[in-house]
Amino acid sequence: MAAQIKKSLAILRRKQVEARLGLSRSTIYGKMKLNPKRPHEYDPTFPKPIRVGLKAVGWVEHEIDEWLAAQIKKSRSGQ
Repeated sequence: MAAQIKKSLAILRRKQVEARLGLSRSTIYGKMKLNPKRPHEYDPTFPKPIRVGLKAVGWVEHEIDEWLAAQIKKSRSGQ
């Protein structure tokens, strides 16, 4: 946990995640939940949001950054 505290604890809201990843709202939510109509979108490694209010969620910035870095690495390694 101490190592995680040293990383950025900023929370990104959905529009910020969309902009950072270049993904639409529906694709982001598709990555988080298996949908039989769109099984190719589901990604169990995609960061889960955290509740920041009664009707608001956000994503931990460093988790989004780590996921993006893993996608880049996977893409460049040919997997």
